[in-house]
Amino acid sequence: MSRRARAAGLALGFAADALVGDPRRGHPVAAFGRVARAAERRWWADSRPRGAAYTAGLVAGAAGLGWAGERLVRGSAVGEAAVVAAASWSVLGGTSLAREGAAMSGLLREGDLPGARRRLSHLCARDATGLEAGELARASVESLAENTSDAVVAPLLWGAVAGAPGLLGYRAVNTLDAMVGYRSPRHQHFGWASARLDDLVNLVPARVAALLATATAWFVGGRGDDAWRVWQRDAAAHPSPNAGPVEAAFAGALGVRLGGVSRYGDHEEDRGVLDGGREVRVRDLRRAVTLSRAVSVSALAVAVVVAAGAGRRRG
Repeated sequence: MSRRARAAGLALGFAADALVGDPRRGHPVAAFGRVARAAERRWWADSRPRGAAYTAGLVAGAAGLGWAGERLVRGSAVGEAAVVAAASWSVLGGTSLAREGAAMSGLLREGDLPGARRRLSHLCARDATGLEAGELARASVESLAENTSDAVVAPLLWGAVAGAPGLLGYRAVNTLDAMVGYRSPRHQHFGWASARLDDLVNLVPARVAALLATATAWFVGGRGDDAWRVWQRDAAAHPSPNAGPVEAAFAGALGVRLGGVSRYGDHEEDRGVLDGGREVRVRDLRRAVTLSRAVSVSALAVAVVVAAGAGRRRG
């Protein structure tokens, strides 16, 4: 694939997401989720090998769709850019993420706690029952940080090095992790491969996201050295090897304290303390949205540079 076509496709897909966001109906990721759910009903067994085969088949299918799209337009720079742009737009979620953060901020500033508790489910799976404004703001900031990496930085980087197959394959992995990768009696074994694969494919992107949050801390009145310090000191306390660095860097950049004990469904999880300063306040949510956008734009710049160097021209 042409280097310029891949880089242009990523930029166009990012622009499309910024302008229109996710479609309200017929979203490709939602369609993939329906296919994955149907496959789970037919294939499920309390078995790691069965879960690994389920994950491999669906990820290969998604990546194969991207490969087929690129093959169809092989040799046409415009066609190649269009395929990468379409794949990028279908998997990026930065605009919708920022909109949800802004909506939550508005509800909290208006004092609408019932509405904010209901809205939290749009950002994460945390149990919002009884959460007060500060706790809702903290949960939202944590979700903004983690999803900036998962929904923007990681797909852009995978698209930069692997084009449309990388974009669609990555989103398949991330979606499967959200569907079957969490710990539950049903998915403890079946979802093991999805969870481990998600950890693997996000290993580098999460740290790039943390670096970019450190570099752009000044956008929100923060200091890069504070973001770096909290990242290096506290990230390991988080149970996720990839969410930890990003959330810690956001905590330091914003000068707030993230983490602690949170409830997810019927269990509690200690996510460690990412101590960047004071407790989160409602006004910090808008700052977190600004930081997320700054990281996203910076990630696009990095991806374009990587794509320009990683792509190759076919003979």
